[in-house]
Amino acid sequence: MTTRVLVVLNSPTSSMGRLEQLLPEAGLDPYLTPGSELPENLDGFAGMVLLGGGFMPDDDVDHPFLARERRLTTEALASGLPLLGLCLGGQLLAHVTGGVVTARSGETERGMCPLTVLPAAAGDPVFGDLPGVPDGPLWMIENHEDSVTTLPPSATLLVSSGECPIQAFRVGEAAWGLQFHPEARPERVATWDEAALSEQGIDRAALAEAALVHAAENEAQSRALVRAWSDVVHKSAK
Repeated sequence: MTTRVLVVLNSPTSSMGRLEQLLPEAGLDPYLTPGSELPENLDGFAGMVLLGGGFMPDDDVDHPFLARERRLTTEALASGLPLLGLCLGGQLLAHVTGGVVTARSGETERGMCPLTVLPAAAGDPVFGDLPGVPDGPLWMIENHEDSVTTLPPSATLLVSSGECPIQAFRVGEAAWGLQFHPEARPERVATWDEAALSEQGIDRAALAEAALVHAAENEAQSRALVRAWSDVVHKSAK
């Protein structure tokens, strides 16, 4: 039984973050691969994680590897291979399953954000039993200006917020798309492009300080989320 998981690095400025630690702790073997080096198929993999990137999921002109990434996503869906899409990765999942992704949608979010886990997530394998939920919010790092603005027809909406209604969804039994970053530690906010944030009227120092306020909840919830998805991978691989 393989426990190797393909982790797609869409952008050199992205990273596995917590996943580098949490996936092995959950018994999985992450295989980090730049988009330009994606395999032809998913043979030998028990799951797939699509990381973030600051571009649209169909920006093939500047990022020609996206066509193969979309094909691999379709392959995962067809075979029931567990998939976890983060930010751009979630948008790519929405794109290939008939949802709408809008550039500069007006739903821009930066830093630590409170999210609402919806009643529809009660029986979900990943979101159904997270610490602090549903009595309190899900605290996650966000960093996007593009977003999924129309849910795929077959998707179940699991997490929402006032700023960005489509925060997490499931397609089928084993594919999840997230707008937020459970892999990102709050400390990472202090390393974001200060000039770019300033142009948006955002004080990086204040954003970084605010991100640390709910660091404990974010850590516990992120660990539980990754562990739950890893359990799906193990069950699928049996």
